[in-house]
Amino acid sequence: MNLIIHPDAASAANAAAAMMAQALAAHPRLVLGLATGGTVEPVYARLVELHRQHSLDFSRCRTFNLDEYVGLPAHHRNSYRHFMNERLFLQVNLELANTHLPDGTAPDLSAECLRYESEIAASGGIDLQLLGIGQNGHIGFNEPGAELDSRTHVQTLSATTRAQNSRLFTAPDQMPAQAITMGLGTIRDCRQCLLLATGREKAGIIRQTLTSAPTPAIPATVLHEHPDCTVILDAAAASQLEGLQLPGVALLTNQWK
Repeated sequence: MNLIIHPDAASAANAAAAMMAQALAAHPRLVLGLATGGTVEPVYARLVELHRQHSLDFSRCRTFNLDEYVGLPAHHRNSYRHFMNERLFLQVNLELANTHLPDGTAPDLSAECLRYESEIAASGGIDLQLLGIGQNGHIGFNEPGAELDSRTHVQTLSATTRAQNSRLFTAPDQMPAQAITMGLGTIRDCRQCLLLATGREKAGIIRQTLTSAPTPAIPATVLHEHPDCTVILDAAAASQLEGLQLPGVALLTNQWK
């Protein structure tokens, strides 16, 4: 696992975007795995800038998102399809037919999970997966206790996750209780993973993730088993790491101070 620390959230997000843009420029048919949430919004804003100002080309790439809420149609303002359309897909030259999210309104959710796994496999697998991390260690919507080899599945959301995400809903009590998410095994199969975490509220779980062996209690620890994983932090998210021994973690860049 490679660790890069930047002084602030903006420079950390720009570094993540630069890594994604470099991969896309080198391999125009890249299969990108994408995440949602406030941490990655500036990453997408920077990618849109690179497209408009430097002609970063998305026309031949394909995308797969980590997750989608159960019960929300694509046009719902809180669906992750809507999030991605607004912040990236409709802002660059991506073919919408090449963008994929689970269908949270599918009549048979188990069949939808299998379909999504099959689509990923048919694409040749995900080349570069962008990840955020929840304060309880979830990646995607894999909550604590998720099996480390799980595939795309329906996940009941924890009280912690619902409390964090419900504030984004106009009526917080309307937030779905479940989501379809790529499993930890699906994420581990991606050829390259890039985890971005910013803010002091993520410092505790980042410390736990980087100092713990893989355990279902902290889903993000599955990334220790990944052969090509980069973690990008700002100084606030890295604030509990100073002086710690981090076995298996290579500190590539430290702009802590």
